[in-house]
Amino acid sequence: MKALYILSFWLIASAFSGQETYGQSLPYKALLNSTYDKNFALVYPGQKDLINGAVLLDTREKNEFNVSHLKGAQWVGYDNFDMSTVKGIPKDQPIVVYCSIGARSQEIGKKLKQSGYSEVYNLYGGIFHWVNENNPVFRLDSIPTNQVHTYNKMWGVWLNKGEKVH
Repeated sequence: MKALYILSFWLIASAFSGQETYGQSLPYKALLNSTYDKNFALVYPGQKDLINGAVLLDTREKNEFNVSHLKGAQWVGYDNFDMSTVKGIPKDQPIVVYCSIGARSQEIGKKLKQSGYSEVYNLYGGIFHWVNENNPVFRLDSIPTNQVHTYNKMWGVWLNKGEKVH
């Protein structure tokens, strides 16, 4: 049901895609605002100290992660996420979760919070906003790339920079 709502919103909002605020189109900003739980902490790409001091968890699927990810990120996935993948992370360690825009990562972040992790943040705008803000992504952790997996062609409309991979 939520997916249908987001798809409907996207179709309506795409008519306004030329209008931008703070580097984001109004429809993208509205999509993010409608996606996020207001009670779940966000971290923004500009908050480098927090991001650099946190464990980064990529909640996209393995094929998305293999195209590119944030440097040092650990893949945990979404469809088959299992808490055993994070068992070595101390419960008080800051954790930043991310996906394409932040919907899947928010759900994984909630599972982490329910399991006792105290400091979990969702990366605002996900990897799309990260790249749109001129931040680097990597493959194999040390090889910079411009490629970003866009989940599918429809979601790729939100990635304004980098090379789209479907």
